[in-house]
Amino acid sequence: MDTSLLFDNAIVLLPEIVLAVGVMVLMMVDIGLMAEPENRTQRRKDAKAPREQNSAALLSGLTVVILLLSVGAALFIWSRPPAEYLGGAVSDGFALSARLIVLLAGIFGVLLSRNYLPAIERQSGAYYSLLILAVIGMMLMGTATNLIVLFIALEIFSLALYILSGFYRESARSIEAAMKYFLLGAFASAFFVYGSALLYGAGGSANYVRIHETLSSGGGNPSLVLPGIALLLVGFGFKVSLVPFHMWTPDVYQGAPTPVTAFMSVGTKAAAFAGFFRVMMTALPSLYDQWAVLLAVLAALTMTVGNLTALRQSSVKRMLAYSSVAHAGNILIALVAGTAAASSAALFYLFAYAFMNIGAFAVIVALERTGEGDVAQSRFDGIAERFPALAAAMAVFMLSLSGMPPLAGFFGKFLVFKAGVEAGWSWLVVIGVLNSAISAYYYLRVVVAMYFSDAESEPARNTGAGLNFSVTVAAVAVIVIGLQPGLWTGLLRGLGI
Repeated sequence: MDTSLLFDNAIVLLPEIVLAVGVMVLMMVDIGLMAEPENRTQRRKDAKAPREQNSAALLSGLTVVILLLSVGAALFIWSRPPAEYLGGAVSDGFALSARLIVLLAGIFGVLLSRNYLPAIERQSGAYYSLLILAVIGMMLMGTATNLIVLFIALEIFSLALYILSGFYRESARSIEAAMKYFLLGAFASAFFVYGSALLYGAGGSANYVRIHETLSSGGGNPSLVLPGIALLLVGFGFKVSLVPFHMWTPDVYQGAPTPVTAFMSVGTKAAAFAGFFRVMMTALPSLYDQWAVLLAVLAALTMTVGNLTALRQSSVKRMLAYSSVAHAGNILIALVAGTAAASSAALFYLFAYAFMNIGAFAVIVALERTGEGDVAQSRFDGIAERFPALAAAMAVFMLSLSGMPPLAGFFGKFLVFKAGVEAGWSWLVVIGVLNSAISAYYYLRVVVAMYFSDAESEPARNTGAGLNFSVTVAAVAVIVIGLQPGLWTGLLRGLGI
């Protein structure tokens, strides 16, 4: 047996393999922590809370280590030439870049959960195991080169997120969010798998390259292609929150535990867009003229509806949810452009978005009261006076999300808009610029509340090493990425680069 061939194939999925082994270790450690000799029953009762806190801290630390090992595995294969695994997955610069963004979101999600989770739920082992499983599915989305693998990856992270969204079982809002997400997600998955089946029938294969070869040569069954693309767009549109498939987003973002919302707001978007880009640009480039116009209309609707609806929100989590919808429209401009440079721009946008959006949710975690699950905008009134560092960090995140230079968000939008103009979609970029101006109002409204409003009551602040570290690193990263964008654009490689 040629073991070198086995290694070369397996190394394609090395980061996912590390996580799969890690989640099994995590579950075994969790079982060991739950085991207790019978003659220590009374002692267990007396020391229950401290013991649970120590167990939660150990499990969160172990989860961070597992995710960091996966980051190391991704960096280990970074310089290797692109390799494919049995026609179902590929390890190239685009896949590795998407993986790192997802892993980044996962690490931040764990750090934000470290002190948050014990207050709402004792099953830390299950929580962190589900989070790692979600990361595995998200990472596979960007590596998949086969519609079957893509669907499996989609379901792996979707099922994990359905459960995580309702993990606060004592909150009716959290349970409602999970049910809405599950029901609508199952509906969208049905569209996705039916669209995949039609593309398989049209191209005679589930492999992206073979579908492209068949369709570009005039073979296959062309009558199935456009219905298949339309159904596939419904599935991807639901995951990335494109209008009109976005209705789940504000309810799930508001109802889910805030660390879960922070994680899924970045991880889901990065994973789904990675899969979206690879399918459209690898399997269906010969039909670009058909699907690009449809996506351009969806991008314009998504940016406009997302921003206009965000203007009316009093809940900061719902405001960020509709903001997330608008940002999905911005990123979709890169897919409409359909070039390698545009896919690189989308990765840079997602990379910057990870820091500024998770940072904003980290500030919400800091101001959120135990069991509350949300923060009204009025909670930010006057916090600059009592918590100047926290207010400064939130100001950085809000300004970056609005696209103010020289922060990371500005260059993310600049690169995407530039790719759109170069590809001939100037009218769509104009709509994007106008929507960025609209978004500045509701982002700056938070900044004005922090610095120019009086607090109605004495504000409280949650603390914790993981929370403080997350806010600090995210704020510094937003500034550094904005000051040195060229460094990161060279590292994040698009399709075909």
